[in-house]
Amino acid sequence: QVQLVESGGGLVQAGGSLRLSCIASGRAFNYLDMGWFRRPPEKGREFVAAMSRVGDSTSYADSVSGRFTISRDNAKNTVYLQMNNLKPEDTAVYYCAARRVGVSVYDSWGQGTQVTVSS
Repeated sequence: QVQLVESGGGLVQAGGSLRLSCIASGRAFNYLDMGWFRRPPEKGREFVAAMSRVGDSTSYADSVSGRFTISRDNAKNTVYLQMNNLKPEDTAVYYCAARRVGVSVYDSWGQGTQVTVSS
């Protein structure tokens, strides 16, 4: 089992930036694909960004492409989400998730960190 702990959320004005971090433990980090998801108020969970275990492949939701950047530091067992030009519609609880090699779904999740963007 993988333990994930997010940090870096907070309150920011529209147009501002935040960087989320997620530290993983319990399994070799370089065998994990990592993703970020979010749950806006009164909505379901949605995909935000993902990065392969060696960092050679990334994907983004259309709504964040060009504003958000996912990165990872395998030496620190950490994945990041740099969020720039934030909009009120980015307000959500953000979750880090891990997917093991050979598994098709993300099966480890963090507790989430709140991001609130004021207009």
